[in-house]
Amino acid sequence: MQPIRILLVEDEEHLLEAIKLNLELEGYKVVAATNGTEAVRVFRQERFNLVVLDVMLPELDGFAVCESIRLTNSTVPILFLSAKNAAEDKITGLKRGADDYMTKPFNLEEFLLRVQVLVKRSLTQEEKKEMTEVFRFGGNEVNFKTYDIITKDGTKTRLTKKEIALLKLLIERRNEVVSREQILETVWGYDIYPSTRTVDNFILAFRKYFEKDPKDPKFFFSVRGVGYKFASE
Repeated sequence: MQPIRILLVEDEEHLLEAIKLNLELEGYKVVAATNGTEAVRVFRQERFNLVVLDVMLPELDGFAVCESIRLTNSTVPILFLSAKNAAEDKITGLKRGADDYMTKPFNLEEFLLRVQVLVKRSLTQEEKKEMTEVFRFGGNEVNFKTYDIITKDGTKTRLTKKEIALLKLLIERRNEVVSREQILETVWGYDIYPSTRTVDNFILAFRKYFEKDPKDPKFFFSVRGVGYKFASE
């Protein structure tokens, strides 16, 4: 099972370290960011089960960060943790797409319980996104249990474990751009660092298998400088 990953965005160093320590003691993997711009960049590059977000941040405030996240991800839970405690601030945070809003100072036990609830929700959503054993698109068929594919012309081929893992990731995230960093974590597990060209070669192989015209792809795309995408209705 992959570790539960939390993006913690807080510009007060002592508070950040205290929250990070307590979350890590609960078994979570915590990635910290200290300003809004960094938070957006890190979120786009990595996978997270929860975002804990301050409102008053340098460069880009928490409300703007929340909106940016929601442009590309509508499901990851977001918990605001802020000294801004007016009712209108809470309403603004929830309207921008947050799932919960806590004010500082806060009770640590209550905070950890809210985190637990939101993480559980995130894991439930991920389970729902998991596909069935067989996936079909454009006249092609993929069997994720046997690693076999049947292409539109009836040809049957057995893919490698890495090919199936990357194909599964792209299909689960269909119509979203998946960053190279997310692919590294999920498919290679950060233990091997393939070059961008290596990942490109996997995409080229998928085009040969599944596309009617590999030079004019309809399903598998490389987005320069960003990542890779599987497009399907």
